[in-house]
Amino acid sequence: MQKSIFGFILSILGGLVLLFLLAPLVKIFLSVTPDDYFITIKDPEVTRSIGLTLWVSLASTLAFSLGAIPLAYLMARKSFPGKRLIQSIIDLPIVIPHSAAGIALLGFLSRDTTLGKLASSVGLDFIGHPLGIGVAMAYVSLPFLINAARNGFQMVPVRLEKAAKVLGASPVRVFFTISLPLAGRSVISGLVMMFARGLSEFGAIVIIAYYPMVTPIMIWERFGTFGLKYAQPVAAVFIAVCLVFFVLIRMLAKEKLDDIN
Repeated sequence: MQKSIFGFILSILGGLVLLFLLAPLVKIFLSVTPDDYFITIKDPEVTRSIGLTLWVSLASTLAFSLGAIPLAYLMARKSFPGKRLIQSIIDLPIVIPHSAAGIALLGFLSRDTTLGKLASSVGLDFIGHPLGIGVAMAYVSLPFLINAARNGFQMVPVRLEKAAKVLGASPVRVFFTISLPLAGRSVISGLVMMFARGLSEFGAIVIIAYYPMVTPIMIWERFGTFGLKYAQPVAAVFIAVCLVFFVLIRMLAKEKLDDIN
């Protein structure tokens, strides 16, 4: 009897949390008329913004994963002085306000800084450019990939890696044939979460690149200029697109893992 009551209480509390997460999304979808959806989808400014947001987030995720995944492996396998400090640095973008992160990035990437001048010398620019948007997205979303991948590598038995090395496998081969495949589910989950977090970023991007306009900034601008009625359709369409891409990537990731296993 006590177990059933406890289970009922857990279900009620959990259901309230789910309702809290779902209700605003349902409300925004129901608040937009079919005509508003049609007009928004046909708006070239909206479609360009959504396309820009998607491809920059995906590109930044793939580019920065080349360093993030090896870092996650080192954090999972190696013990060294300052490891806790490095973990704190990795988690720092989650803690600080993202507007502050944008200010910090601006001071690091602006045209009068060393890095900004170096980029300008080869025809690149971080400010007001998709490159700057990608850097801002990556800065706030990298912890999700690094921490998820680190947890995955920690779950891989060390004895398997040692056995492969005893049999003559090089560290590179051990990493790509044992460590990475066995941690694959966590790594892919981290990639998906990094991509998704990049899609939603606003605070850091608005400091680095107001234009070209990513969709979170467009939603904010239309709300500030025209009000809720004009911001809701863009928000609803963007939420729907994000959900579709999120589900598709999850499905593709699951199929890839099934092939590996």
